[in-house]
Amino acid sequence: MYGNLTDWRAHALARGNSAPTEANDAEALAALQRASDYIQYRYVAILAQGYDETLSVVEPATYEAARLELATPGLFTKTFTQSEQKVLTGVDSIRWTVTGKADGTHSAMPVSTLIHAMFEPYVNDPDDMNFGLRAVGG
Repeated sequence: MYGNLTDWRAHALARGNSAPTEANDAEALAALQRASDYIQYRYVAILAQGYDETLSVVEPATYEAARLELATPGLFTKTFTQSEQKVLTGVDSIRWTVTGKADGTHSAMPVSTLIHAMFEPYVNDPDDMNFGLRAVGG
């Protein structure tokens, strides 16, 4: 697990959020564990070469994810299909329009713009055509 309950509570209180402190330890730890899982499998897994889970943004990003998980348990573990990513765009002869990028690797995952911004400079985009390709030799 990234971070710990004491540091998460202090981090949240410094930002005016008392919810982690007001939550019982079991609920708060469960949210922190779910947040750690999300950060590990969504962001740490695609860190660029030279970076690992000791990167300075990992703990604060985990605390942000834990804040969201405490408020909405299971937020980052939703199960749904790509066809659910649509909006109603017509009423007569009902029409739906896909919203966003529905075919990307992480397109069906909830996104925190803050967490995404924290990791942006350090991750490889798995949908980038050059992802995983490396030149060998001279």
